[in-house]
Amino acid sequence: MTQNRLNIAYICDLDPLESWTFSGGNSRIYKALQDHVGDVDILSRSWGSVEPVRRLIHRAPVAINLRVRWRMQLLLSRLIARKVKKELSRKKYDVLFCPFSFHTLANLDLPYPIMKVFTSDATQTIYRQSEVGQAFGSYLSLSRYLDPWVMRHEKSVFQANDLNLWPSDWLKDQADVLYDLKPEQSHMVPWGGGVTAPPKDSLSIAPITDGPVRLLLVGRNWFAKGGAATFAVLQALLNRDLDAHLTVIGCVPPPEHTCEQMTIHPSLDKAKPDELAVFEDAYRQAHFMVMPSFESYGFAFCEASAYGLPSLCLRVGGVPVLDGVNGFALPEGSDANAFADKIVYHLERPDVYAALCGTTRQYFEDRLNWDAWGLGVARLIKSKLHEKELAQ
Repeated sequence: MTQNRLNIAYICDLDPLESWTFSGGNSRIYKALQDHVGDVDILSRSWGSVEPVRRLIHRAPVAINLRVRWRMQLLLSRLIARKVKKELSRKKYDVLFCPFSFHTLANLDLPYPIMKVFTSDATQTIYRQSEVGQAFGSYLSLSRYLDPWVMRHEKSVFQANDLNLWPSDWLKDQADVLYDLKPEQSHMVPWGGGVTAPPKDSLSIAPITDGPVRLLLVGRNWFAKGGAATFAVLQALLNRDLDAHLTVIGCVPPPEHTCEQMTIHPSLDKAKPDELAVFEDAYRQAHFMVMPSFESYGFAFCEASAYGLPSLCLRVGGVPVLDGVNGFALPEGSDANAFADKIVYHLERPDVYAALCGTTRQYFEDRLNWDAWGLGVARLIKSKLHEKELAQ
């Protein structure tokens, strides 16, 4: 059994066939499992006997929906779990795979032995306690009274899982301690990005000594992606009488964060060849992705690495940036001049910059892509299944 394709039940509170869910990670995880692990069936998102409650919550404004839905699902988990158990009973599955939505596994009584696997770039408790969560604050202050209850359920779910797969050491290290996880059930497997990587031989390093130093920021929310700080980096370079330019894709900076040394693309539809060409050209021409954002992971850093584009960010959350490998993650609180210093250092050492671009692309090929994730997950799952077979 462990040598063949596995039967996988996929359980998540958002549809992986919708490419936008969980910033696209949901659909990429689903596809990687299909490509490398087995045949994947998506379980219904219905709440069974309490489905009217779910539908009512989905009619609420997005900000309320996002925060109330999972807590209510956790509260009603004993009722919802009956529906999940019934659905699993219809077919023999090897693996129950759950991305992001730990609450879908709460109080679940399996109809037969199934390996349970979970992955996410954060947990509710770790996110809330981290510098990332604290930077954005709490929308529902009353929910703080539920925090101990949420953590008890997290610990119960994660300890019962056969495998918990974290995309960063930042998350794994905290989860291991907070939830008292065993080494054999907790592993770090980096995620990939959301672009089709260009062939390696099609990439040429943009000469850093010719023309302006080109910075790039990609994201839908200027402030959440650290846009204000990136603009300050641009200004710091200009104040040093350096020729610099910032390209922004996906959002519109406020007037106070714009200048003539910027190109802004509010949105680019990669399904349209002409707009895809603009998107790809921005990555190919840039010298640094500069994004001092606060986030748990950051798919954009994986995407930059696919183009051999080094990233400059903050060492917060689980950003997939290794110092000197695919960029630099500066300490939290670093100002614009600290970022500018990194850029100037490489501007004065083009050979060092060229080597950094090379290791950036290599790190993508080795670690920061979904094929690597799928193959790594396949090995872990099949190894665990083999252990279970031997123990029987």
